[in-house]
Amino acid sequence: MGKAKAPRRVGDNEALAVGTTIRGSAQKLNLVAALIRGKKAEDALNILAFSKRAMARDASKVLASAIANAENNHNLDVDALIVAEASVGKSVTMKRFHTRGRGKSTRILKPFSRLRIVVREAEEA
Repeated sequence: MGKAKAPRRVGDNEALAVGTTIRGSAQKLNLVAALIRGKKAEDALNILAFSKRAMARDASKVLASAIANAENNHNLDVDALIVAEASVGKSVTMKRFHTRGRGKSTRILKPFSRLRIVVREAEEA
């Protein structure tokens, strides 16, 4: 029989994509996410393509995935999509050690971040 189907986490006119392990701090990724919040999906892709920030490339992949999910899985109009939500959170952190003088060592933290992008089909006014 199996489990019942899980309810959708977003609305009927929305699509979702999540990047779970984006290399870099959540603070830096949030600066990139702030560039695209509330923009049209096409404009947001252009902004990320020409951004100088390194994390813009990973954010662009997640946004492209959200657009593809909207088109292929939920039959939404790609030209009417806007970035309804772009939220950032912490993910895992790799811990490494760096050897120092006199037999000591220091800790190096290599953080990863999560990016959750929700695109919504805009209602025509």
